Amino acid sequence: MRTGIHFSLSATDRQRLEAIKAHPASPQKHVWRARIILLSDDGLGTSAIMAETGKSKTWVWRWQERFMKEGVDRLLREKTRPPGIPKTPDNKVSEVIRLTQKPPPHEATHWTLRAMAARVGFAASTVRAIWKAHGLSPHRWRQFKLSNDPAFAKKLRDVVGLYVVTSAHAVVLSVDEKSQIQALDRTQPGLPLRKGRGATMTHDYKRHGTTMLFAALNVLTGEVLGERTWHATATRSSFGSSMRSSAPCREARPSMSFSITTRRTNTPRSAPGWSAIRAGHFTLSRHRAHG
Repeated sequence: MRTGIHFSLSATDRQRLEAIKAHPASPQKHVWRARIILLSDDGLGTSAIMAETGKSKTWVWRWQERFMKEGVDRLLREKTRPPGIPKTPDNKVSEVIRLTQKPPPHEATHWTLRAMAARVGFAASTVRAIWKAHGLSPHRWRQFKLSNDPAFAKKLRDVVGLYVVTSAHAVVLSVDEKSQIQALDRTQPGLPLRKGRGATMTHDYKRHGTTMLFAALNVLTGEVLGERTWHATATRSSFGSSMRSSAPCREARPSMSFSITTRRTNTPRSAPGWSAIRAGHFTLSRHRAHG
C-alpha cells in the first residue's frame, strides 16, 4: 500500500466485502472496490492488485484511502460533487421573465432567443430553458376580436340558445357563405410524383372567374345543404328555395318554427333568397352571429 495508508479488516468488514463480491446483483464498481480492499488485506502490493483487478494505480490508492477513513459504507457511495453548471440566479430568471412580458426596445415584434441572451448576458440555451420552464412563447400570438355592437349580449344569448335549448318542433339551420372564391388553374399540366422526384407545377396560373358557395347545417340531424354558382343573386334565390323545400311542411306540424343563424353574410333580408323562404309555410327567425 502507499505510504501513509494502512488498515486491517475486521471479521464483520470482511464478511460484508465478501458478500458484495459474491452477490450477482452487486454493481461492478462495488465489486472492484471490494476486491481492492480484500486483496490489500491479504498483503498484496499495489502492482499485484493492479494486475488482479485491471485498475490503475490512482484508482487503487483512492479507494484504499477512502476505506481507511470511512470504512465499507464509503465504498458503496460516490463522492458528492458540485454541479458542473451553476444554477441560474433567481433574480436573473425574474429579469428574463419581466423583459419577455414587455415589448423589446429595438425594432422587433417580439423577443428572440439571441436578442434576449444578448440583453441579459446568458447563453441562448439558458434563455430557452427559462422560457420553457415558465411556459413562455414570445413568438406565438392568439388573436381575438370583441364586438362593439350594443346588443351583442342579447344576440349572443339568442344564437347560443338555439343550439343549447332548441324549441320543440323547431328546425335550426346554421348558414354561412363564402364569396369571391377564385377558380384558378395552372397554365400547363404538371408531372406526377415519382420515386426520387417531387411533383411539378408551373409558377404562373390563369383565372377562370370567381364562384360563390352557400351552405346550411341542420343542427339536429347534421344534414348539410349546399349550393354553388357563378352568380350571387341566383345562388341566394335557389338556396333559399332549397332550404324551404327541405324543411318539413307546416301542415304536418302546425307549431313548426324555422330558425336561421348566419355568420358574416352580406345578404339583406329583402334578397330573393330570403323572400323565397318567407313565402313558405313556416315562421322565419333570422339571427346574425358575430365572429
